[in-house]
Amino acid sequence: MNPDDPRAQRTRARLKAAVLELALQQELATITMSALAKRAEVNRATVYLHYSDVDSLITDAMDDAVTAVARAAALCPLDAPRDRAPLPLVELFEHVAVNAGMYRRMLGAHGSARFGARMRERLTAELTQRFAEGRRPCGWDDVPVDMHAAYLAGALVGVIAHWVADGGSAEDSALAFWRLFRTGCQAAGG
Repeated sequence: MNPDDPRAQRTRARLKAAVLELALQQELATITMSALAKRAEVNRATVYLHYSDVDSLITDAMDDAVTAVARAAALCPLDAPRDRAPLPLVELFEHVAVNAGMYRRMLGAHGSARFGARMRERLTAELTQRFAEGRRPCGWDDVPVDMHAAYLAGALVGVIAHWVADGGSAEDSALAFWRLFRTGCQAAGG
C-alpha cells in the first residue's frame, strides 16, 4: 500500500473519523476493528491494512490535536504576568474544552496510553526546540534542556487530564496552570 495514494488517504481519513465518532460514544477498550470497519464502510481487512490496532488508529486520528496543543504550549510568552494566562495557553485550553469528551476518553483511566505518551513526546519536542533557541524560563540553567521540557510536558498533560475529568472553565484552568508554572519559575530563582 502506498500511503501517498489518494485512495489510501481517503480510507485513512474515513477510519480516523470513524474511530473518533466511536470514541465519543464508548470506552476505547470496547472499540473493535469490526465496528470501525462498519462505521467507516470498509471491510475489516482494509482496517488492518492501514492500522495494526485500535490504539494506533486513535493516536493517528488525534495527531493534529496533539500538534495544536504542543505548538500552543511552545508559543507562550514566558514574561506574562502571573495573574493573566498568556493567550496561546488560553487558546490551548479552549481547544481542549471544545474537544473535552475526546480528551477525557483519551487521557482517562481507560484511555490510550499511547496517546498520552505521544502528547508528552510532542510537547517535549516543541519545548526542547524552543528552549534550545534560547527561549527558556528563568532560573533553570542548571537543569538539562530536554529534562526541563519533559517536566513541563508531563505537568501540562497531567493538568489537562485532571481538568477534563473534573471540569471548570478553560480560562480558569489556563490561569491555574500558568500560576503553577510561574511559581516554579520564581522558586527556581526567576
